Amino acid sequence: MKIGLYGLHRGENVDPDTLARRAQLAEEMGFESIWVGDHIAMPPSSDEQGRLEAVVALAHLAALTTTIKLGFGVLVLPQRQPVLLAKQLTSLDLLSRGRLIVGVGAGYVEEELAAMGVSLDSRGARTDEYLAAMQALWDDQPFAGNFVTFADVVQRPRPQRRPPIVVGGHSRAAMRRAIQSADGWYGVYLTPEEAARALSDLQDASKLYDRPAGLGQLEITITPPPGPVDRDSAQRYAALGVHRLTIQPLDADMEATVRAGAGLVGA
Repeated sequence: MKIGLYGLHRGENVDPDTLARRAQLAEEMGFESIWVGDHIAMPPSSDEQGRLEAVVALAHLAALTTTIKLGFGVLVLPQRQPVLLAKQLTSLDLLSRGRLIVGVGAGYVEEELAAMGVSLDSRGARTDEYLAAMQALWDDQPFAGNFVTFADVVQRPRPQRRPPIVVGGHSRAAMRRAIQSADGWYGVYLTPEEAARALSDLQDASKLYDRPAGLGQLEITITPPPGPVDRDSAQRYAALGVHRLTIQPLDADMEATVRAGAGLVGA
C-alpha cells in the first residue's frame, strides 16, 4: 500500500513556512506522494478557506522536495486551456525529475465553471477532448476538436515520458474515462464500504468499455474521509484492491497525523 498526503494547498498550509515544513516532514516520514486539489473561484456560500492555485502549489512543492511524488487530486480539466496546461505539466514533470502524477476530473461547481467560461453541460465532453488534445501535443500530432484545434505547432522540450494520468470521479462517465484513457482512478472521501461499492461499479464499467492495450492495470487511489487512518483501516482498503491511500489530516493535527501516518507505509 502506497501512502500519500492530501491537502497541503489549503487552510494553514498557505503559509510558506508551514507548507515547507509539512511537505519536507512527509518526505522524511516516507510518504510516497503529496497531492493537491484544484478550485479557482468558489461561490461565497461555500465558506471557502484559503487555497493555493494547484499548478503553482505543486511547482513550489517540487522545489521543496527531492524524492516524493507530486500529484494533482484533481485538476478540474474543462476549466484549463489544454495547450497551456500540457506545457505546464511537461515543465513541472521535467523540473521535478519525473515525479508528476496528473489527476484530472470534470468538475461539479457550476459557478466556478461559468466564471471560467465553461458550461456545466459541456464539462464532460471538454474533459475527454482536452485529454486527447494534450496527448496529441505530447506526440507532436495536430488535433481538431469541438473546443480546441491546432496544427503546425510543437512543444519543446518534449515530455521525458507521458505523466501518469489518473481520472477522478464516481460517475459512470468518470469510470469510463479512467478505463479508456488513464493509468489510474481516484475516489475521494470514501470509507472502506463506499470504496467497495465504487470499485464494484468500476469493475462493471470495465465490462462495458475496452481498455487500450498500451495501458496496464488501473491503479486505484482513494482519499478516506478527513482525519487519521489507522493500520487496520489501511489494510481494509488494501484488501479491496486499493493501491494508494492519500490521507487528509485535519489542520490542527496535520504534523502529528503525518508522523503517525509513517506507520502505514508498507501496510
